[in-house]
Amino acid sequence: MAVGTGVGAVMQRFSGNGLACGLLLGATFVMANPGTAFAAWPPAGGRGECMVTKTSDVSAKMRDGVMLKADIYRPQTKEKVPVILMRTQYGKAAAQIEPARFQTPDWFASHCYIVVIQDIRGQGASGGTFYEYANDRNDGYDTVEWAAKLPGSNGKVGMYGSSYVGATQWLAATGAPPSLKAIVPSNTASDYYDGWTYEDGAFRLAFIEPWMAETIGLTAAINRGDKDAAAKMVEANKNMAQWSLFQPYDKVPFFQPDKPEVAPYFFDAIKHSTDDAYWQAFSIKRRYDKVQVPVLAFDGWYDAFINGSLENFNGVKEKGATDIARNNSRIVIGPWEHLGWGRPESMVSPRLHAIGAVANSPVNDLSLAWFDHFLKGKANQITSGSRVTYFTMGEDKWHVSKDWPLAGTKPQNWYLASGGHANSSFGDGVLTDTPPRGDAQTQGQAHADNEFGSAVAAAKADAGTDTFVYDPSNPVPSVGGHSCCSWTTGPQGQFDQSAIEQRPDILVYSSAPLKDAMEVTGQITVTLYAKTSAPDTDFTAKLVDVFPDGTAINLANGIQKASYRESLSNPTPVVPGQIYQYKIHVWPTSNLFKPGHRIRLEISSSDFPQFAPNSNTGEKFGTSAKWQKATQTILHDAAHPSAVILPMIPAGAAGPALDAVPSD
Repeated sequence: MAVGTGVGAVMQRFSGNGLACGLLLGATFVMANPGTAFAAWPPAGGRGECMVTKTSDVSAKMRDGVMLKADIYRPQTKEKVPVILMRTQYGKAAAQIEPARFQTPDWFASHCYIVVIQDIRGQGASGGTFYEYANDRNDGYDTVEWAAKLPGSNGKVGMYGSSYVGATQWLAATGAPPSLKAIVPSNTASDYYDGWTYEDGAFRLAFIEPWMAETIGLTAAINRGDKDAAAKMVEANKNMAQWSLFQPYDKVPFFQPDKPEVAPYFFDAIKHSTDDAYWQAFSIKRRYDKVQVPVLAFDGWYDAFINGSLENFNGVKEKGATDIARNNSRIVIGPWEHLGWGRPESMVSPRLHAIGAVANSPVNDLSLAWFDHFLKGKANQITSGSRVTYFTMGEDKWHVSKDWPLAGTKPQNWYLASGGHANSSFGDGVLTDTPPRGDAQTQGQAHADNEFGSAVAAAKADAGTDTFVYDPSNPVPSVGGHSCCSWTTGPQGQFDQSAIEQRPDILVYSSAPLKDAMEVTGQITVTLYAKTSAPDTDFTAKLVDVFPDGTAINLANGIQKASYRESLSNPTPVVPGQIYQYKIHVWPTSNLFKPGHRIRLEISSSDFPQFAPNSNTGEKFGTSAKWQKATQTILHDAAHPSAVILPMIPAGAAGPALDAVPSD
């Protein structure tokens, strides 16, 4: 069946015409029926013993009188059973089944659960006005307690779902509804300022703008019958790459800044460009001490929210409100993107797809086991094994750990050095485990080991600096990364960086070929000494695995807005020409660098459209279209030892290599 793209077709999809369809987060419309590109999902097997009936559009009254609508799937049993709840803004009929993510609500219900799929406030069939995050704590609390009292319920409720649907779980959990007993949030963050909307001060453009236009802004407009707003967003979605160039962001036309009802949350996100009280009201990481329930989380190394998922894991483990929360939470991390969960039917980028079935997500079976244990009391050993299950790329195996960071992690500094010309992969930049001393013998040997080493480079001592010009009108293009939400619509996943590494505004530092395999698993940090000619700017860092044939594969990246180097709440300007130390938080990964491979670090000042280019003017973000070039100087002498700190795992410390995620 063809899927229309006009506003009439979009309106029809949400008019109760009976089609099992919905919106994909950050992707295009996909019909959830046989014959589509994802027809192999969901698999038919693994059903439980209970027959299931469905009731549509059941009303739940919130504390302020607003009525929210849900579809309820009931198992045919005389026994009282628990409730599994999903609260979604992506359409309760879709239930996050596609692309190859969750099993159907009917499948979960067949295992003798009442399954409730609810449209959140102001979305789908539900009443009220949608505003991002604002109502999901109270509405989540009220819905959990309503669901616990449904006929046939035993009073215990669990929640599941991905991305914003993970956020609805965390927000509900921080409200501590008494009937909530377990949650399974996938691919979701710890904070909606840092790691969702912004990242160390930089606006996550490739995620936020198209996501709001393609999903929450559009569906909210449809919910309230605003055909004009819906039409403008549908039209904008046809050319989002061009719209990503539009500035200033506080005047984005298709969100209609003169009509506050259309997308107020987008303009509030631009207005609140620091971590202020606006964001803190929604924050999860500030409220771990309110979380009373065990958490099973799923995420991927190339997901937009992997950093937050790991922060959530440790936050509840250390600060959860109950013993059951602190002692039982678990996380599974695969070689996945936001929507790409490894299966052949999912939207995973080609290199990650090629890993094969070993990388498949076990989210459905493990979720069911989690609910069986915490909602039904089954002794299935789901909490007796590892707390952290993670996939090591390069090795393409699973490992388990009790903690994050891994026990035995040995941080190792790899220092930047060059003859002053690290610009591009053709330059003379190197990574060495020897600290800069300024003498010709030490640095000369580093140059000799460089892939493009020469007699001239080898004869030089480290020049101590590298310089490049950052032009916001010609930013470095994003090639893969950890944006959201599909690799087909944004910078996600694993790709060869060799083409963009030829740009002179990227400094490239490479190690000598490794003699032995080297595992890097954990959070990566770059200590960078730098100065800029501008009153504000960004610095970016990317960790790369260079194969013997020159293929350069991105593993993880990070960014730091210069004025936010000390605080996300109270930024301080930089003085042009003054040297500052920056800590760039490169997001976590797990990779085995094989013998003959090189470790590479890229340093630049832009990563577009993953992040909005810094204008270098120092003006308030999003309010001006002005820009200026900046001359950036990176220092790596003895007094300024710029380095990437890698979490090295000694041989054998990771434990047995597994071909699948353990079931316990």
